[in-house]
Amino acid sequence: MRGRCQKRLLMVCVGNLCRSPMAEAVMREVISRAGLEKDWHVDSASIEGWHTGSQPDSRVLNILSNHNIEYKYHQARQLTEDDFVKFDYIFGMDPNNMESLKRMAPQYATAKLLLLGDFGLHPDNRVIEDPYYELGEAAFEKIFAQCNVACECFLKQARANEIM
Repeated sequence: MRGRCQKRLLMVCVGNLCRSPMAEAVMREVISRAGLEKDWHVDSASIEGWHTGSQPDSRVLNILSNHNIEYKYHQARQLTEDDFVKFDYIFGMDPNNMESLKRMAPQYATAKLLLLGDFGLHPDNRVIEDPYYELGEAAFEKIFAQCNVACECFLKQARANEIM
């Protein structure tokens, strides 16, 4: 149940199999390390509905496990119009996600649409690329590192009321 002051974050990518569940798990971990679990709710969703009901890519789960982050409560779901009101912040992973989010947002949307990589990442490295078609786990390790920096920076700025 949403607490009175609880902020709600939604991580979004195309299929909700790789980047957004990774970002969701990392953000939950960052929030947990800060002892702020009661203040924040984090979820993830997809732009397209191709993988609805699926578990995250096994490489995501492996990388999270390698970093001692447990993540077992996720099934891919598609973004809804209600999400644009239920969530305070909706994060896209790349410019295409951001364009889709802007196009999909209803006129009554209240969520702030943000590029996750705009928080703490170098401008040349702020796009969190889709690793789905890559072989191995190297690309997933890279997005883990990007998400970790970006989530920590976002939370720090949010706590300082710089983006509220």
